[in-house]
Amino acid sequence: MTCDMKKGFTTGSCAAAAAKAAAYMLLSGKRKTQIKIDTPAKVKYAPLIEEIETGDGYVSCAVRKDAGDDPDITNRALIFARVSFDERAGRKVVIDGGRGVGRVTRPGLDQSVGSAAINSVPRRMIEREVRQVMDLFDCQESLKVIISVPEGEHLGGKTFNPRLGIEGGISIIGTSGIVEPMSSKALLDTIFLELSQVKAMGADVAVVSPGNYGLEFMRDTFGYDLDRAVKCSNFIGNTIDMAAELGFKKMLLCGHLGKLIKVSGGIMNTHSKEADCRMELMAAAAIRSGASADALRQILDCVSTEEALEIYLREGIERQCFGIIMEKTDFFLNKRGGEGLDVQSIIYTNDYGLIGMSNRAEEFLNLAKGETNG
Repeated sequence: MTCDMKKGFTTGSCAAAAAKAAAYMLLSGKRKTQIKIDTPAKVKYAPLIEEIETGDGYVSCAVRKDAGDDPDITNRALIFARVSFDERAGRKVVIDGGRGVGRVTRPGLDQSVGSAAINSVPRRMIEREVRQVMDLFDCQESLKVIISVPEGEHLGGKTFNPRLGIEGGISIIGTSGIVEPMSSKALLDTIFLELSQVKAMGADVAVVSPGNYGLEFMRDTFGYDLDRAVKCSNFIGNTIDMAAELGFKKMLLCGHLGKLIKVSGGIMNTHSKEADCRMELMAAAAIRSGASADALRQILDCVSTEEALEIYLREGIERQCFGIIMEKTDFFLNKRGGEGLDVQSIIYTNDYGLIGMSNRAEEFLNLAKGETNG
């Protein structure tokens, strides 16, 4: 990320701004084409108001999502708010989701099962902004706010929502109110949500893999249900931290040799921009296993771990090397997990399949399979 990249605003900020504008028009009877709100990040947001519609006891309007330079699929989508008078006593602000806003169908998320997928911070933002307007016009009645996104059902299918158990649309989200032009935070938030959901479903073992291939390997080799596994991308260390924070005592990590060889060197973010000493670590295991100097030079010149693995096989040192790699991987995973989290691992390659399992990996796998079958 460079410092000149443009920040955007979350769906939560858009919903709060639209709700404030609709409330203002409802209570004042005047048209409003721009509104200003305060985001939790203390950044002012003053979007234009579009698609204004007034009726008997309600006003509806929209704010167009501006994601800045972030590659957000909701960019330019219209976030609508319909504000109407509500019969409930107590001067309440009642918030719900309409068309294109997902519904929660599984436990472990920010909102309870059956609720609209409008997260806690956006709900507080909407209520605060609407109450400001109510105070301005001394409104003593309750108001109902319905947030909708006409494109939401289509867009929701392109997000993690279906996997998380949010059906029918997108989520109204955001903790700061602004969108930083980077994808890593959103991905980390998703990993945490998936782990939370697995925990809420009663799992004792967090089953994790860096990518789809690892999840497919678990399914095809061990018959493990993919719906109960979490994809952590390159964020292995962060995922261990999250699992520990959520109270898991056991974690099973299944990954390709190209990723987990880095973990054997203590590298917990396996993205190539962070570190890449795969061949040095493959060569280090080969040295300990008695490889020839010529083989070591060839390993260091390899492009892929599977190419280096072929040299292991040619030298007849694959068993010793795999044992060393598993030992080192186990050490660093459990060093990161600390006293409270036992992390076991499975390593595979595309061409050779399973190449190693840590001491209790099979035990953890059977426990996890028993949980899904139960």
